[in-house]
Amino acid sequence: MATYRDLLRQAKQEIREVSTEEADELRQQPGAIVLDVREPDEYEQGAIPGSLHIPRGNLESNIEGRVPDRSAPVIVLCAGGFRSAFATKTLGELGYTNAVSVVGGFNRWKDEGREWRTPRVLSPEQRNRYHRHLLLPEVGEAGQLQLLDAKVLLLGAGGLGSPAAMYLAAAGVGTIGIIDMDVVDESNLQRQILHNIERVGERKVDSAKKTLTLLNPDVNVVAHDTRLGADNVIELLSQYDIVVDGADNFPSRYLLNDASLKTGTPVVHGSIFRFEGQVTVFKPHDGPCYRCFIPEPPPAELAPSCAEAGVLGVLPGIVGSIQALEAIKLILDLGDSLSGRLLAYDALEQSFRTYKLKRDPHCPACSVDPQQLTIAEYDEYCMPHPLQPPQG
Repeated sequence: MATYRDLLRQAKQEIREVSTEEADELRQQPGAIVLDVREPDEYEQGAIPGSLHIPRGNLESNIEGRVPDRSAPVIVLCAGGFRSAFATKTLGELGYTNAVSVVGGFNRWKDEGREWRTPRVLSPEQRNRYHRHLLLPEVGEAGQLQLLDAKVLLLGAGGLGSPAAMYLAAAGVGTIGIIDMDVVDESNLQRQILHNIERVGERKVDSAKKTLTLLNPDVNVVAHDTRLGADNVIELLSQYDIVVDGADNFPSRYLLNDASLKTGTPVVHGSIFRFEGQVTVFKPHDGPCYRCFIPEPPPAELAPSCAEAGVLGVLPGIVGSIQALEAIKLILDLGDSLSGRLLAYDALEQSFRTYKLKRDPHCPACSVDPQQLTIAEYDEYCMPHPLQPPQG
């Protein structure tokens, strides 16, 4: 019967081992990945900057999702070079053709004075809260830390902003800004789930902050009790990574579009009408913008507000949740965003349809130098503003 030493000797015969000096050189190569297979408590005490942490016991189930390129240079290390040998052998069996094990492991690396640091990790409470995210190889601890570092601005704490805010907060998006200058009304409660009957008459941003803080104390909720306008839109967008657009009027949407093109801030757009909803993503200068999508607003009689035409209460819950999902995908760079596509939902048919959106090469908003865009209030016609002369 084979002993541990026999298995280790056999594994070392089947893999390539490198010194810490060689490993330090290899990790500088484009696309190289340092794979740390130590246990979480070991990793938390110190690691090579930028290393990918997958404990040896989770390697087989996680590596394909975290390192899809089987030809990538993978530099495997543990504490002393033994677990990394077994891990490298496993990688070879899984089809990874360029994996090496580091002799002496992290202990020798550290003793030689090579670069290392104490990594930022989740607290035990956060590991428990976000456990289902950590199980996803596409998210993991690194992705959860990205979510905690992210800043998302919600335009509106109403029908769309409510579900979007709640799911973003539950997911652990670290900073959520909410801009709204309205107060809670009883008629809001049919769909605006951030609020409740006890908060009727309260500022919506204050009500939203109470709900989200109770849901997840990790989240910093920033209340902007003001109207989005030409005087503050650039400053607001500059503070955030992404905007979730729940505006209910065309002037605000066109203003937001101009500002996003200037600041480079992606916008996750959503709209609802009676039993129908739409979602898309506008990534500045990478796909169409809002004015490419709707060059000019339709006549008022063809686009009444929810207050005039009504809306099924659960509809904004569906659309707002999709907006939250698209925002999270942007933060984590997951999958294919809805940039260049419009997702249309019909509640009566219970159907989703996707339409392609094309960028207009002559769009008066996104086809010009962003510095030339004029940030000014729009009237009901929302015609493009005159361009500013080029600077310099």
